[in-house]
Amino acid sequence: MTYNGIFVKNFDLSNTIEQYNQVINKAKSLFINKNKDYGPTWRVLRPSSLTDQLYIKAARIRSLEIKGNQLVEDSISDEYMALVNYGIMSIIQLERGVLENIDEVDSKRVEEEYNFTIHETRDLFVAKNHDYGEAWRMMRISSFTDLILVKLLRIKQMEQNNGQTIVSEGPKSNYQDIINYAVFGLIKLSEIGKFKIT
Repeated sequence: MTYNGIFVKNFDLSNTIEQYNQVINKAKSLFINKNKDYGPTWRVLRPSSLTDQLYIKAARIRSLEIKGNQLVEDSISDEYMALVNYGIMSIIQLERGVLENIDEVDSKRVEEEYNFTIHETRDLFVAKNHDYGEAWRMMRISSFTDLILVKLLRIKQMEQNNGQTIVSEGPKSNYQDIINYAVFGLIKLSEIGKFKIT
C-alpha cells in the first residue's frame, strides 16, 4: 500500500504522533476556553445525552458530505473537533458520574481528567496503529464519519441494555474509537488544506 507515494508500512510514526498531538492541543485549547465561558455545566449531562450530542454532530458531517454545501457556518472540521471533545467528556462522565451540583467543581481537576482521558485514548491509538500499520491513511474521510455513526448506534443500543454487553466492547472503548476516528479525519483534512493543526 502507498500513501501519497510512500509505502504506509514505512510511514514515519513520529510524524503521526506529532500530528495527533497537534490536533489534541487545538481540541484541548477549545475545551478549556469553553469551560471558562460556560463553566463545567456539561458535568450535569447523563452519558445518553452526550451520546445524542455526538450523534447530531456526526449526522451533520454526513449530511454535509452528501449535500456538498452548508447553510450554517460551522465547518466539517469544527464538527470533528466537537466529536473529540464530546467523546472525552463522555468518558469522564462514564467514569466520574453525573453531578447534580457543579458549584464545587475544580477547573484544574477537570483539566487533569481531560489530560488523563486523552492520554489513555492516544495510547490505544498508538497500539492499534502499530498493529494495523497506519491503514487508516488509506481510508476516505467519509468512512470515518460512517464508522463514528456505527459506534454511536452501538453505544445507544448498549444504553438501552443498561450498559451490558455479551461479547462486545463497552461504551468507553467505542467512545475512544470515536475520538480517534475524529482525529484521523482532522489530520486528513489538514493534509488537503481544509484544517490548520499548527
